[in-house]
Amino acid sequence: MHSRKEQLAAVDRLLTIMDELREQCPWDRKQTFESLRHLTIEETYELGDAILERNLEEIKNELGDLLLHIAFYAKLGSEEKAFDMADIAHSISEKLIHRHPHIYGDVKVENEEDVKKNWEALKLKEGKKSVLEGVPRGLPALVKAQRIQDKVTGVGFDWEAPEQVKEKVKEEWNELKAEIEQGDQDAMEAEFGDLLFSLINYARFLKINPDTALERTNQKFIKRFSYLEAKAQALGKSLHEMTLAEMDVFWEEAKKQ
Repeated sequence: MHSRKEQLAAVDRLLTIMDELREQCPWDRKQTFESLRHLTIEETYELGDAILERNLEEIKNELGDLLLHIAFYAKLGSEEKAFDMADIAHSISEKLIHRHPHIYGDVKVENEEDVKKNWEALKLKEGKKSVLEGVPRGLPALVKAQRIQDKVTGVGFDWEAPEQVKEKVKEEWNELKAEIEQGDQDAMEAEFGDLLFSLINYARFLKINPDTALERTNQKFIKRFSYLEAKAQALGKSLHEMTLAEMDVFWEEAKKQ
């Protein structure tokens, strides 16, 4: 691996290239914070895919794309005389030191949970009015639910045992079934949301990341359905022409792959 000096030189090279692109490339000259925003989100999701696939080469490449975006935002900030790469690095460094008093101070912790509770307590001392203030409004709903639960757990608002959460899941399932029988669409949607929220909470007690678990299932389904489509094409058929029983044969084959 590279030495610290080599790593710093590599970052310096990127910043130099960013300066050159901003000055000479028509596309780069045109970009703003707002125009880069959706691209940054897209790159983050691509990194997430690479991590789920455990493809280290792609993880490296996608991290490079994200680092480029950070360098780009630093360049834009410096042009507005608001901040630069040094300000970004110093800002996160100071935050890390402040929020790790068990490393840089005299606070004692026993485990990971103590660290999380200290983290949330420090945030409130920094002036945040709510522990939920740091949950971005634009997060996908499943991830947002997970972050909300993590945040409130950090201040002690939590179930005492997994069995309690399991019972809550059963309770929400029964409430959903009752609304399904009534046929009230709005009430069904509300109860379905409650059920999902409780399942996400239960996943936390099982040490399962619900977003990762769901994406694994998504990818598994895509692979199996693609196998089904390929088999149908090999037979010269479209899926519309096949019965469910015929499709199920290939689906079972795909599960064995």
